Amino acid sequence: MAHANPAETELQALLSEANTIAVVGASSNPERSSNGVMQRLQQHGYRVIPVNPNETEVLGQKAYPSLLAVPDPIDIVDVFRRPEHTPQIADEAARIGAKALWLQQGIVNEDAAARASAAGLRVVMDQCIAVALSLLRIPKKR
Repeated sequence: MAHANPAETELQALLSEANTIAVVGASSNPERSSNGVMQRLQQHGYRVIPVNPNETEVLGQKAYPSLLAVPDPIDIVDVFRRPEHTPQIADEAARIGAKALWLQQGIVNEDAAARASAAGLRVVMDQCIAVALSLLRIPKKR
């Protein structure tokens, strides 16, 4: 059975309650969409942790090589990686106790969604988290 994204009310609750978001595939290159979305999340008041083995720092934040290397709790794992990489990311998100796996617009992987769902995570696929913040009118964090 194909995955269905959570209802708007669930997404509103998830984005309102979250404090820390890991951006897997974050890039220091301002031309990359992950950079713009990470910047938007920071401006919205979230603590954003870049995860990319090829980066040391993104937008003033220390980058980590993997989710398993991040020492702090993560609420949402926001993914900017090709679909074939997402099942492993889903497994890592479950191992670290994240509340949600969010695959950015254009990224769909039913296996990753099934793994994350089975571990109790909310799963969003093929949707931009920054666009969702605007559409759902999520207030800025204080």
